[in-house]
This record gives sequence, structure tokens and C-alpha cells, in this order.
Amino acid sequence: MPVGPFPFIQAESTRPRRSPADASLQPTFPDRFAEILRPGWSRIVRIRRIAAALLAIIAVALALRGDPHTDQVGVVVAARDLTPGHILTADDLARVDRDASGVVAGTLHEVDEAVGRILAGPVPTGEPLVDTRLLGPRLAVAATGFADARVVPIRLADAGVGELLREGDRVDVLTVSDTTDGPLPGAHVLARGAVVVLAESGGSTRERNERVVLVALEPEPATAVAAASLVSALTVTLH
Repeated sequence: MPVGPFPFIQAESTRPRRSPADASLQPTFPDRFAEILRPGWSRIVRIRRIAAALLAIIAVALALRGDPHTDQVGVVVAARDLTPGHILTADDLARVDRDASGVVAGTLHEVDEAVGRILAGPVPTGEPLVDTRLLGPRLAVAATGFADARVVPIRLADAGVGELLREGDRVDVLTVSDTTDGPLPGAHVLARGAVVVLAESGGSTRERNERVVLVALEPEPATAVAAASLVSALTVTLH
């Protein structure tokens, strides 16, 4: 069949033509791209669950790690195990940084504050030194509850009694006198409720016989005990 001098016109005319309605139903490229980016409801739920799990994991990790910007403060700690009655030297101590929120009141911050002082109780390696562990006014106040309390050394007539005493024990201090107004004939109570703040144990027999016990007392009974210890043999009864 002849197609005439312009065959391309004839070929074009034979192609099927799309109606405007058919063209409107074909998705455009932007429509296809938006469809890819538009997740379904089930996909949204899954993404939200994954995001929630990730946030929970991050929160736990941060809680375990702690705040890296927490304030740090220098404190004095024992460089080795220390025993009661020990006179502290610079070699016994170290200064380290600790979390400020965990530092208790009375903690020493400079090594010079502790050098030359006497320990009233054991301190293990790494434990911060608190002034209530050292002989001094604050220890006496903390032990008795009285602002004007005193620490008094007493030498016991029976060294074996001293072996039984420990820091924090409450005792009555007695001496022998010519009167009989005490609970036993010849016994006189000098002070009641004294708190032992230093009581060493161990050592040789000679050291035990020469060892003194330190007790915290109110001023008036402290004076009486200190005076009596110069002329009389003292003993204690435990509460």
C-alpha cells in the first residue's frame, strides 16, 4: 500500500493516541520518588521502636559512665595501711583527686595538715583521712558530743585490761582511795562514760606495761582523771 511522499506522517497517524484521562493516570517521576520516601504504617512503627531502643541504650551508657564534667577535689589518702597510734609522715600519705560529691565533711585536702599528727584509728590503703581519725579537738567533740571535751591519757594498773579496749568503747575510770563511797570498798569513780579514742594492742610485755590509753571526757572529769593518774593506779570498767 503506498504511503505517499511523506511516510513518516502516515506512520505517526497510525499510532494509537492516549486520551487525556489516560495520561493523568500515569505517575510522574516526582510521584515515584515521593512514593519511595513515603514509608508505610508498619514501617513507621518499626522505625520508632528501633529509635526508642537506641535511645534507651544511650541513656544507660551515659548513666553508667557518669558525668565527665563532675567537679573533682584533691583529698589526702593513706598510701599504705596505717595503724592506731602511728605518727603520720609524708611517706604515709598521698594526694589524689576524688569526686567532690563523695567527699565527706572533715576530709583533709593537704598532706601538710596530717603530717606529725597521731592516728586514733586504723586507716586502710586508699581511704581518705578525716580529722575525726586524728587526735585533736574535733575527735573529742565527735566522741563525746560536748563542744569543750578533752582527750586525757591514762596508764592502767593492769595492762591486760588495756588489751581488751578498742576505739569507741565507753568506760568508767576508777582509782583506789581511802574512802568507801564507791561501788566496792576502796574504789572511787573518777569519771563515767569516758570514750576510748586510742587503745593500742600487741607489742612486747614492756611496751604493754608502758602503754597509755586515751579517753575523751568533759573538762571537769578530765581534769580529775589527769590529776589522779599522776599519783594513783587507774583502771576502767566497760559499759
